[in-house]
Amino acid sequence: MTATTMLLILAGALFGALVGAIIVKKSMEARMASATNAAQKIIDEATKEAETLKKEATLQAKDSLYQMKVDFERETKDTRRELQNAERRILQKEDNLEKKSELFDKRDSTLAQKEKTFHNQEKELAEKEATLDKIIQEQRTQLERVAGISSTEAKDMLIKSMESEARHDAAKLIKRIEADARESAAKQARKIISLSVKRYAGDYIAEKAISVVALPNEEMKGRIIGREGRNIRAIEAATGVDLIIDDTPEAVILSGFNPIRREVARLALERLISDGRIHPARIEEIVEKVNQEVDNATREAGEQAAFDVGGHGIHPEVIKLLGKLKYRTSYGQNVLQHSLEVSFLCGIMAAELGMNEKRAKRAGLLHDIGKAVDHEVEGPHATIGAELAKKYGESSKVIHALAAHHEDVEPESVLAVLVQAADTLSGARPGARKELMETYVKRLEELETIANSYRGVGKSYAIQAGRELRIIVENDKISDEESVMLSRDIAKQIETDLSYPGQIKVTVIRETRAVEYAK
Repeated sequence: MTATTMLLILAGALFGALVGAIIVKKSMEARMASATNAAQKIIDEATKEAETLKKEATLQAKDSLYQMKVDFERETKDTRRELQNAERRILQKEDNLEKKSELFDKRDSTLAQKEKTFHNQEKELAEKEATLDKIIQEQRTQLERVAGISSTEAKDMLIKSMESEARHDAAKLIKRIEADARESAAKQARKIISLSVKRYAGDYIAEKAISVVALPNEEMKGRIIGREGRNIRAIEAATGVDLIIDDTPEAVILSGFNPIRREVARLALERLISDGRIHPARIEEIVEKVNQEVDNATREAGEQAAFDVGGHGIHPEVIKLLGKLKYRTSYGQNVLQHSLEVSFLCGIMAAELGMNEKRAKRAGLLHDIGKAVDHEVEGPHATIGAELAKKYGESSKVIHALAAHHEDVEPESVLAVLVQAADTLSGARPGARKELMETYVKRLEELETIANSYRGVGKSYAIQAGRELRIIVENDKISDEESVMLSRDIAKQIETDLSYPGQIKVTVIRETRAVEYAK
């Protein structure tokens, strides 16, 4: 290919490119013109629409402004009307206040006049009162001169007369109330109170519920407690008794209401202390051995008591219950020894009356067997004992004597009365219940001294080992109603001034005597 040809081709290509560029430019200019026309149309349309919206907004604003103007005028008119009403009311109130002020002025004037009148009347009354006081004083002086006593003495006499009358009326009322209450509730109340006092007297709770074990030294307390308390827990679990280790020097206290368990714990602890080997296994072994020994000792004590009174054919369980009484006390008196005393006394009285002596001794021996289990069974020990006697084949007369010896049931036989009497004699014997003779005699003297300090008391006697105070009054100085008050006053003073176990019965006796002489 020649150079000319190449130049021609190149020239043709350049021409084609130039023509294409011209065509593209023309096409672009046409498009630009078309877009410009379209944009101008959109702008014109938007301008028209904006003017339309502007006109509409202007109209709405004018409408709103007009409506607000109308609302404002209406509200202003309402407010003006309310203000006028309020102004009218205020004017009316001002008129009322002026009228009231005038009325108050008139009242003040009237009150001032009345106050002046009252002041004058008060002055007159004071003068009259002074005159009356003077007259009363003159009359009182004249009355005292005629009567021979002063006004203070007359007041004292009146007060004493009123007090005497009030006490007399109170005594009548108390007597009537007591009579009414006695018909419905006296028996039950006496039974509940007497049993409560006998079984739970606070003066003897320590003696009845604790035992003391002596220790050779203070170090033994630590050994009894053991590592982390395992030894003391083992003792309490095995015996059923609480151990109290406190500041008491060289002593440990065993606390529990069951005297048998307390005795087992005491013996076991003493052996452990003497042996020196104190650990849970050894504790269980010793407690088991002591339990067997106490059971044997209990049975032997019961057999010996039955043998002493000649009681043959008593059930083995009853014998065991009798033995348990060896470890039981009542107001410091050993119940087994008390039962033996009651048995002997019943036998003596039965022999004097020509009754069955053996049965009387048997009833006396068994009368308190309920106390062997009264901490395990609910109810009075007399009722419990009667049920046990019935369970183990005792005779009906013995069962009734046991049930009636504290009047839980009415005594219906001579044997029941004998057991009651023997029980009272054994408990009332001076010294039977670990009371010092000096204290006993002193309490009797104090009881009689308190009784003799009251007006109208002729004689007084402390009987039944100080359980009863019997007072004989002079019938011309004390009436029947006043005797009720006297017994109550003496009982209250005894409660306040004296310390004594159980209860004290205060009996006031008044008799009427008719005396005539034959000439």
